[in-house]
Amino acid sequence: MNRPVRIGVQLQPQHAPKYGLIRDAVLRSEDAGVDIVFNWDHFYPLYGDPDGAHFECWTMLAAFAEQTERVEIGALVSGGGYRNPDLLADMARTVDHISDGRLILGIGAGWFQKDYDQYGYEFGTAGTRLDHLKTVLARIDARLKQLNPAPTRDIPILIGGGGVKKTLRLVAEYGDIWHSFADLDVLAQKNAILAEHCAAVGRDQGEIERSVAWPGVEQAAAFVAAGVTLFTVDTGGPEYDLTEVRNAVRWRDSIAAGA
Repeated sequence: MNRPVRIGVQLQPQHAPKYGLIRDAVLRSEDAGVDIVFNWDHFYPLYGDPDGAHFECWTMLAAFAEQTERVEIGALVSGGGYRNPDLLADMARTVDHISDGRLILGIGAGWFQKDYDQYGYEFGTAGTRLDHLKTVLARIDARLKQLNPAPTRDIPILIGGGGVKKTLRLVAEYGDIWHSFADLDVLAQKNAILAEHCAAVGRDQGEIERSVAWPGVEQAAAFVAAGVTLFTVDTGGPEYDLTEVRNAVRWRDSIAAGA
C-alpha cells in the first residue's frame, strides 16, 4: 500500500505553567503544515523538574479538536492501564465527533511507574501490562461497535512499542499504525517479525503504517526506504520551539514534489 509521508509533532504537555502556551503551540503547529498534532498521556514530567507543571491528556485532546480544522490529533500514546477501556472507547468516540473524524487513538502498555504509583494504578510487570493491553484493545474494539452514535469513521489505532512476541502480535491484530522506538537496523528486523504475525492472523501487513520519531533530514530517507511514512518531532514547554518541525515539513514537501 502506497502512503504519503506524513509529519507529526508531539507537544509534550509539561513545563507549561499556563495552558495558553499549549493552545498557541497547537495553532502554530497547524499553521506550520504538520499532518498530526500529538500530546502524551502522563501525569508528571518525564524530564526536567519531576514535579513541574503538567496537564492531562484527553481533556486536552477535546480542546485540540475544537481548536483545529485540518490536522489529525491523538496521544502518543495513551497508557492502557490508566482508564476503564470501555470509558476510553467512549472518550475516543466523543473526541472523534468533536473533531469531525480526525482522532487517532494511540495506546500502549504504559511504563512510567510514577504515574501508576501516584494515581493508584497497579504497576505490575512489563508482561502483565502487555497482557492487560490485549484485554484493553479487545474491549475498546467491542465498545466502539456498540456506541450510539457510532464513530464518524473507523478510528485508527496507533500502538506504540516493540516487543516481538506480544506487542507486535497486538499490532497485527488491532493496529492501523505501529510506532516503533527502534533504530534503522532493528526496525528492519521487527518489520519482518510483524509481517509474520500478520500472516498468522490473516492480515495484510501493508495495511499497517510504520511510524517513528523524527531522525533528522539526513536519515529520514533511509527510514522511508525501510517502510516508514510517519515521522513525529517532539517539543516541550514552555517554549514549544517548532524549528525542527518546520525542517521536517519542508523535507516532506520536497519528497512529495519529487525533489
